[in-house]
Amino acid sequence: MLATMTRNGWRITDQRRTLAQIFASTDGYLSPKDVYDQMTMKYPSVSFDTVYRNLRMLSEMGVLEQFYFMEGGLKFKGSCLDHHHHHLICVNCEKTLTFEYCPMEQKMALPGHYQILNHRFEVYGICEECQAATP
Repeated sequence: MLATMTRNGWRITDQRRTLAQIFASTDGYLSPKDVYDQMTMKYPSVSFDTVYRNLRMLSEMGVLEQFYFMEGGLKFKGSCLDHHHHHLICVNCEKTLTFEYCPMEQKMALPGHYQILNHRFEVYGICEECQAATP
């Protein structure tokens, strides 16, 4: 994450190092408020707007993935940069599984004459553990 920040011309401040460390030490998803709460423990004067702006910019750079959970709103997670894949996401526990199938590899009749630059494919459902826990 820090290398990508540097490549994009960002100055690496202590706050940005902390932000990178938060995601490096978390396997799950974090809401902007989760990140803000962790940042204010070390930097009490940091603003929510600053944290949110950095999250969005890191997402645009590709080092964070953003997901919209129906109940939990927008959340971020460190990107899986090693290969192309898509996600199955449990709406109960937010557990995420990756899968290799890509619908974009199929011939699709898309409207217009778009040059596709990027895409995401997310499938929302209920994982096996949550299904077993529900009577």
